[in-house]
Amino acid sequence: MNNLINLSRAGPLFIQPSSMVKGKLYDSPYGVVDYSPAISKSGTFVAIASYGSRPWEGDFHELKTDIVVFPTSDPNNRLVVCKRGGWPTWSGDSTIFFHRQTDDGWWSIFRVQFPENPLEFSEFPVLPLRITPPGLHCFSPAAFNDGKRIAVATRRRGKCYRHIEIFDLERKVFHPVTELLNPAFHHYNPFVSSDSESLGYHRFSGKSIEGESRVPHLEPVASPIKDLGMLRINGSFPSFSPDGSFLALNPALDENGGIKVVKSEGSKRWTLIKGRVAFCNSWSPTEKYVIYSSLGPIFESTKTTVQIARDTFEPSYLNSDLQEIPCDVKILTREDTGNNAFPSCSPDGKSLVFRSGRSGHKNLYILDAVDGEFNDGIRKLTDGPWIDTMPCWSPNGDLIAFSSNMHNPNNVDAFSIYVIKPDGSDLRRIYAAGPKGSNDVDIERINHVCFSPNGEWLVFAANIGGVMAEPVSFPNQFQPYGDLYVMRLDGSGLRRLTCDGYENGTPTWHFGGELDMRRLCLGNDAGVELTGEFDEPLCITCDFN
Repeated sequence: MNNLINLSRAGPLFIQPSSMVKGKLYDSPYGVVDYSPAISKSGTFVAIASYGSRPWEGDFHELKTDIVVFPTSDPNNRLVVCKRGGWPTWSGDSTIFFHRQTDDGWWSIFRVQFPENPLEFSEFPVLPLRITPPGLHCFSPAAFNDGKRIAVATRRRGKCYRHIEIFDLERKVFHPVTELLNPAFHHYNPFVSSDSESLGYHRFSGKSIEGESRVPHLEPVASPIKDLGMLRINGSFPSFSPDGSFLALNPALDENGGIKVVKSEGSKRWTLIKGRVAFCNSWSPTEKYVIYSSLGPIFESTKTTVQIARDTFEPSYLNSDLQEIPCDVKILTREDTGNNAFPSCSPDGKSLVFRSGRSGHKNLYILDAVDGEFNDGIRKLTDGPWIDTMPCWSPNGDLIAFSSNMHNPNNVDAFSIYVIKPDGSDLRRIYAAGPKGSNDVDIERINHVCFSPNGEWLVFAANIGGVMAEPVSFPNQFQPYGDLYVMRLDGSGLRRLTCDGYENGTPTWHFGGELDMRRLCLGNDAGVELTGEFDEPLCITCDFN
């Protein structure tokens, strides 16, 4: 059995959902993608946000769906009532509210009105009317049946949390709801009872207290492939020790993160580096006490100082009761070289491949794993006005896989998989979905690629399945990479490993023999406390900073 560790982060996916109407289950037509169904007051009509049958355009923040209505008695009789809208909600049988991002950058609520039977109205699509004002974000509306109020989730300038408010449609004023009850928690996705007497919403429960459940260090995940075990870790960028007994990870990607080391059965973890921003770990295949990492902020420009570090510690500490392990941090890159990140160690432990922005573009370099670049121990591997990133060395050392947008340098959101030999020869692109030359493959976001232990398979995170839900309605939708997939080196044998509403990323294969899944520790004492928090998507918060 091969064992795969993966991280679940936020990110939605494409599905073809089923919905229940009047006790009957119906499916969206084949090849059509629908989201967020809502039933009219009488139960006669259903409104959906529909992407239709058009090819996915690579949208990550607003999907630019249309508002579509059909009768519950005839789901195939579909009518586009309004272009570009999401999350519909009915007021009666003739008014629909929905959200979308406006040209001024604010998410706002809009309204469309039509006769009681929209199928008899011939003037669709209708020009919608903007209801909520600019200056704050409003999304995921829920209408009261009195036609005078809607509940919305808002994110206001100067506020740190998303809250539920009621908007008076006649007086054009907001009435706060959740901020009066729990000002320091996020609240989202409101819904109203059929009698308009009750208002519900989602909210994280807050910090866990003693005796309550914790988030396990790692937990099993169902695998669609026989003999392939999968685990999810509580963190990011996992990397196993040479014998597979421990793994390094980043619990957060900010100054509170650093590096932690966890037993591979999840029972305990130690702090290796704290108080520093660290990401992307690569445990030396030949040294049990050396981990390579990136120190500095993630997702920054080529000029931002991020350095490759060699982190050395005494392995005997992993058998102690210490909570923090002493660690010697040796910087391998010069401070004036800008953004150096995503190290991957060669199988012989002598070299690192990493991404650097020192030339003004983010390309790949190979570095001496002990002395770094200070004794001329560096050479350039790729060169061009594009982004090469997240490299991974193959187990036998003959190939390096990485993500790049060199096929379309102008699109910084679309990446594909490439492989190259360590001497810089035989560069080629691997097509994970669709035929070579297809327009669809050039909107893919494929990242975090790594080799299987036998070097014959690649696992990677990709959005080739599209998105499953409206991203603005999900917490922590800042980088929707999508799901995990595996394929052979020639691009054949593509299999999807995960399918859920959250981002699955930074995978790694377990080396060093088979993991005993029966010994996996899931006790309440082997995990971290719930924080009751989530990060808003960057597309929501960037207007405030």
